[in-house]
Amino acid sequence: MKKLYKLLAVVLAISAILTFAAACGQKNDAYNVGICQLAPHPALDQATQGFKDALVEALGDKVTFDEQNAGGEAANCTTIVDGFISEKVDLILANATASLTAAASATDTIPILGTAITNYGVALNLDTTEDKVLGGNISGTSDLAPLDQQAAMVQELFPDAKNVGLLFCSAEPNSVYQVETIKGYLEGMGYTCENYAFTDVNDLPAVTQAACDSCDVLYIPTDNTAADNTETIANIVLPAKVPVVAGEEGICKGCGVATLSISYYELGQITGRMAADILTGKTSVSESAIGFDTTLDKMYNAANCEALGLTMPEGYKAIAE
Repeated sequence: MKKLYKLLAVVLAISAILTFAAACGQKNDAYNVGICQLAPHPALDQATQGFKDALVEALGDKVTFDEQNAGGEAANCTTIVDGFISEKVDLILANATASLTAAASATDTIPILGTAITNYGVALNLDTTEDKVLGGNISGTSDLAPLDQQAAMVQELFPDAKNVGLLFCSAEPNSVYQVETIKGYLEGMGYTCENYAFTDVNDLPAVTQAACDSCDVLYIPTDNTAADNTETIANIVLPAKVPVVAGEEGICKGCGVATLSISYYELGQITGRMAADILTGKTSVSESAIGFDTTLDKMYNAANCEALGLTMPEGYKAIAE
């Protein structure tokens, strides 16, 4: 009988160990991902959706999301990220620069992946190599389309224009970077360029009107404030008969005539696949190179082109209504 009790005790002990190990395994195989998106607009929405779809495809029901939107207020990003840290999420997706800045300031241990970020060094004042963020827990994807090719689009569509106005939000470091970069290309093509910087939505109408009064064509980079307020811009540029070449599809759909744009959904997919590799231990965030969507489309806004009497050359695809 004593032997039977001892055997039973051993069996129960082994069972308890296996149960504990299984529980630990289940816990380690479940991942909670916090998503902080700066604002609701098509480009950022598509990036978030692509990210989620790619992670679910890779991990199935092992991944859950705490998805939150800052409503265009950078200060809300800090509150959202602080909540993720308290929640002890396994990874943070920072969608747009303000989200990335908040996440980088809040934690140096939780892996952070950015998306819809133009230049990580500019956004975070970090040391960078050509394709990696140096310094630990940050990587992600960039939405930077080739600015030399966007300048070439301006020249292709408006070869007789003289003055190009560069309309952007001065509070967005990546917008400043894009404008200063493309300005060099445009001036090299013989255009006279002038910066028209607005600080926020309050002075956007006045700055846009000033640009229309002095310029033949406007260029707007991938700028979150502009993307949130395309209707305001359209209500000024269209009556003024001043065309806008935009840095991405969402802005073009709202107020532009043409764009050379990446796919933000594909950008999110790339970020999601990076996240899956980091979460499952296939790679570390510090070893992950910045990702890019290399598929570019020449696109145009049919309604705005018609309103301005413009005919697009062959090779441009109409943006879906």
